[in-house]
Amino acid sequence: MRVTMTIADGIADVRLTRPDKMNAIDPAMFDALIDTIETLRTSPARCVVLSGEGRAFCAGLDMASMAAGAADLDLTTRTHDTANRVQQVAWGWRTLPMPVIAAVHGLALGGGLQIMAGADVRIAAPDTRFAILEAKWGLVADMAGFALWRDVRSSLLRELAFSAREFTAEEAVRGGFVTRLADDPQGAAMVLARAIAARSPDAVRAAKRMANLADEADAATILTAESVEQQALLGKPNQVEAVRAGMERRAPAFRD
Repeated sequence: MRVTMTIADGIADVRLTRPDKMNAIDPAMFDALIDTIETLRTSPARCVVLSGEGRAFCAGLDMASMAAGAADLDLTTRTHDTANRVQQVAWGWRTLPMPVIAAVHGLALGGGLQIMAGADVRIAAPDTRFAILEAKWGLVADMAGFALWRDVRSSLLRELAFSAREFTAEEAVRGGFVTRLADDPQGAAMVLARAIAARSPDAVRAAKRMANLADEADAATILTAESVEQQALLGKPNQVEAVRAGMERRAPAFRD
């Protein structure tokens, strides 16, 4: 088993479970990650927490296990809408309807850094080590990294992609790879996930759609979409419940 998932109280707890290899990605993990993403797409989860078991979040590709089939890879065919199979393990998190929080520790190298980038929010331990490692192997980051690193400072991204230099968690925050640091990233991610799960799922999912659109659309498109999303929320049961619960100072009871 390469990935586990449990859903409780509206939160999907997803974990990479190859700790003996620091969760390095082999063909079986590619399959497990894609299957998990597709299962989540229609799940009742309101938020996802993505983490890795053992000493690291993900050390990147298991080069030994991937090398044998490298010559047979077809990277030009789009297997998942705009993404290929390799890209889907990172890009797929961004396309889920609910928010995804990555809880990162130890290492997030190469493909691991790109999987982390697919999350909407990234919380890392202060001693986590990062690298866009592909240049070390004569490759370029190709698991959707450049599409997901739009909020990373351009000159820093170029330096790291050209050099494969390892960088610290503090530099990751400053550059935009990481949202914030926490001594216990898993615990901090769960606290945030519970806060998100307590909000109207209609509003949260609309906010994610808007955030995704804002990454690439022009102002006119964003303004129109914002109005459409708000019109669809106004006066609906979950929006009414949010107002009533606030006025009555009680926890809301939202419908999925």
